[in-house]
Amino acid sequence: MGKMSRDKGKVGEREVAALLREFGFEGRRGVQYRGGSGSADVEGLPGFHIEVKRVEKFNLDAAYAQAVTDADGKATPVVFHRKSDKPWAVVMDAKHFLNLVRGGGGR
Repeated sequence: MGKMSRDKGKVGEREVAALLREFGFEGRRGVQYRGGSGSADVEGLPGFHIEVKRVEKFNLDAAYAQAVTDADGKATPVVFHRKSDKPWAVVMDAKHFLNLVRGGGGR
């Protein structure tokens, strides 16, 4: 991954952390606190493993597979994605989403 991609990734992680804080969560970049492979890109949403993709060409399958692998069954995997000049979108398993809507939490 090139420096520009890494920088864009860091910017995206900071944006998602700020978005979580805007909604009352303790959003922070995960690598600052734990680092290493498998750690969430952003922490602060209890029960969720957050993968952040701030890219123009989004590979949904690869991004979600990475979130699932890194979550390792310990948290609900979610991917936050946005392109330039677009709002953030969240990708997650439909059953987890419907369970949230029903009020049963993410898992």
